[in-house]
Amino acid sequence: MFTVYVLFSKDYNKIYIGFTSNLEQRMLSHNELSKKGWTIKFRPWQLIYKEVYEFKLDAMKREKELKTAKGRNFIWSIIKAM
Repeated sequence: MFTVYVLFSKDYNKIYIGFTSNLEQRMLSHNELSKKGWTIKFRPWQLIYKEVYEFKLDAMKREKELKTAKGRNFIWSIIKAM
């Protein structure tokens, strides 16, 4: 199983879109373990949205869709509703 996920950094008003086969470990990496990368600059991250897919290619396709302008508008609408 593969999870497409969206993270939100309230402190910096930033979003991050990704996919993984181990969401729990990936969240730990984004918020605590990683020593380099874009997401370490905007900690802490909150999981605000996720979708689960059986196949990796489906997850990759959805991640790409969410990174478009239309997808980002969808994500920001979720954030505004929080």
